[in-house]
Amino acid sequence: MRFIHTADIHLDSPLRGLSSYPDAPADRLRTATRDAFHNLVSSAIDEQVDFVVIAGDVYDGDWKDFNTGLFFVRQMGRLRQAGIPVYLLYGNHDAESEMTRGLELPDNVHVFPSRKAETFRIDDLKLALHGRSFKVAATTENLLPSYPEPVAGWINIGVLHTALEGNSEHAKYAPCSVAELQAKGYQYWALGHVHEHWIQRGDTTIAYPGNLQGRHIRELGAHGALLVSAEDGEITGVDRLEVDVLRWHVLEIDISAVSDLRGAVRLAGQAMAQVLEATKADLPLAVRVVFKGRSAAHAELVVDEGQLRQELIAQAVALDADRIWVEKVRVASEALTTAQSSSEGDAQDALAELENLALSAQDDPDFVRSLQADWQALLEKLPHDVLQAAPDLSTLRQASLAQVSDRIRQATPLLMARVGQDARSSS
Repeated sequence: MRFIHTADIHLDSPLRGLSSYPDAPADRLRTATRDAFHNLVSSAIDEQVDFVVIAGDVYDGDWKDFNTGLFFVRQMGRLRQAGIPVYLLYGNHDAESEMTRGLELPDNVHVFPSRKAETFRIDDLKLALHGRSFKVAATTENLLPSYPEPVAGWINIGVLHTALEGNSEHAKYAPCSVAELQAKGYQYWALGHVHEHWIQRGDTTIAYPGNLQGRHIRELGAHGALLVSAEDGEITGVDRLEVDVLRWHVLEIDISAVSDLRGAVRLAGQAMAQVLEATKADLPLAVRVVFKGRSAAHAELVVDEGQLRQELIAQAVALDADRIWVEKVRVASEALTTAQSSSEGDAQDALAELENLALSAQDDPDFVRSLQADWQALLEKLPHDVLQAAPDLSTLRQASLAQVSDRIRQATPLLMARVGQDARSSS
């Protein structure tokens, strides 16, 4: 007997912040969750699985576009034609959704009710599935006590949407512990809600498949579902099914050994080539490049981050314009400690003092107003080429009174790097 365990599909999940990146592959990202789910259904049909379990969050909150729901119904219809039943549990996002209440699903889809836990039996397989859907999104009580005792002599699968105790990154919906799950006596727990892949094997196998498709830079690497095998009343195998259509990566580039922007860009290009080589040839990548380490190249990277991004985009385009996109560039490196000229040291000291003043100004409105006036005067005196090279400085002119302290702290490293660069070029 084999079945697919999936969860957290989040069909048509909105792509927040995508408009900030004019070069983003918007069409590909916009359809990624649908494409991944289509791949999953195709895998279920190709593998001729006995059934599919969906452990919550088919939809993405109060999503009113019924085309999303119709797409889901169409995919369930494909499984119906293949003779594959589906056991569906609604999670916190589904509880908010119009589609959950408004669309009739095909007769091969069996939905766990929300009033109490219910058991679906498959007599031919001697298998029982136990589950309870969310009635409201903010379901914060432990649902486990309402789950029935296992059916003796059968394989028992529990379906639950939960963060589990100790998982601080996810909302505490339907909380319970691993020990409580094990004590229930089921052979397998099909969990949903946590978007990372996680499995604990033993007499009771407990598993999160993770979400089907990474949607942003916090959902890194491969995503998909689980193909579960059972024989003689035991879970014998749990294998990953990778169905995602785009992957997110963070490339951390150590620039300690390079001395200029060109060397840093070259290292980033090499890292992009390596991650492309390690990824399936038909799978596009969205990468965030983070520069780290102490390096003489730090000043160049900080002063002209706009140029740096364009250099990295050029590296990506040269490697494979259809497969790799630079989502963002972060400079988290540090400058080397070097001997300073007298004038450079004075300028650095003045800027450091300005930063200290900003830290102490937050609780003194009059002081903040005075500081803002001095700050605006300083920005007005900056050469035009400096503002062009560092657009972040230019935007600081529009900082509101409440933002002055934070903006000065943000801008000080940029100004310090520029001072150091000017001093070196004139020496």
